[in-house]
Amino acid sequence: MNDSDQPEVEIRLATTLDAVTVSAVLMQAFIEYKSLYTPQGFAATTPDIEQIARRLSEGPIWIAVQNNSVVGTVSAMLQGESLYVRGLAVLPAARGHNLGERLMIEIENFALANNCRRLFLSTTPFLDRAISLYERLGFSRNAEGPHDLYGTPLFSMERTLKPAP
Repeated sequence: MNDSDQPEVEIRLATTLDAVTVSAVLMQAFIEYKSLYTPQGFAATTPDIEQIARRLSEGPIWIAVQNNSVVGTVSAMLQGESLYVRGLAVLPAARGHNLGERLMIEIENFALANNCRRLFLSTTPFLDRAISLYERLGFSRNAEGPHDLYGTPLFSMERTLKPAP
């Protein structure tokens, strides 16, 4: 199957009406890894509807919509001249079609529009597909914390941004 055979995907900003769906996508995307998290780490990775609504007040959340269904999400939070990337998730059935990359492009565009000099994130060492994506996009590991999420191991990655001329 080539890209022209794939249903079209729209990437758009989430609203409070999308909080239920964003929470569900995060749960469905991470459930296969649940046994690798501590219970508190998994709960923090799969925020409930109220926590998603709170995240919407902290920064933008994007969603990937395919066939009128949300199949991916990512959120961000400005921190000075840096942008913290969190909650990147793509439903298992939608993986392999560059949706994670497309969501990260939205993140980068937002960061550049807000004069950010750096993107950073934390991830768990067992999320191999995500780590590969981040590395392909130019992220590298750094020594910054946090180093765990309620007992689940973490490491941080960053990418320096070059402002458009």
